[in-house]
Amino acid sequence: MSSKLQIVAIVVSSGLLIVVLEMVRRKRLTERYALLWLASSLVLLILSAWADLLDKVSDLLGVATPVNTLFAVAFGFVLLLLLHFSVTISRLSEENKLLAQETARLDQELRSRGASGSGSASRSASGGGSSSAEAEREPSSASTTRQ
Repeated sequence: MSSKLQIVAIVVSSGLLIVVLEMVRRKRLTERYALLWLASSLVLLILSAWADLLDKVSDLLGVATPVNTLFAVAFGFVLLLLLHFSVTISRLSEENKLLAQETARLDQELRSRGASGSGSASRSASGGGSSSAEAEREPSSASTTRQ
């Protein structure tokens, strides 16, 4: 690898490392995801700075040009990050669906209570008392809502 190309690779890898650290410091990137980005930027920085290691890895993998090895390693990390994010998005999507269903169920329960509650309020105002069955249902349904 030429010295000019090595300097560019070191600068880009260092820049990525600094950006990741800054995003963690400003709390724009959680530590969970920062570990993946830090690992990838450190590996790229080490391979960029240590030309002999990059040559040995290239020979081991059978790649003719060490620069191609550097790009292949970077591409591998990108694929790992994409896989990790896909798993996370899938999990969050499922949780979002369950929360939307639960919200709809609770909304429906509140609406049905509101309709039956206004009817019982008008009965009690007109002199009709509530039955013991209605009184027993009230506390149990309220405790269900709190759970």
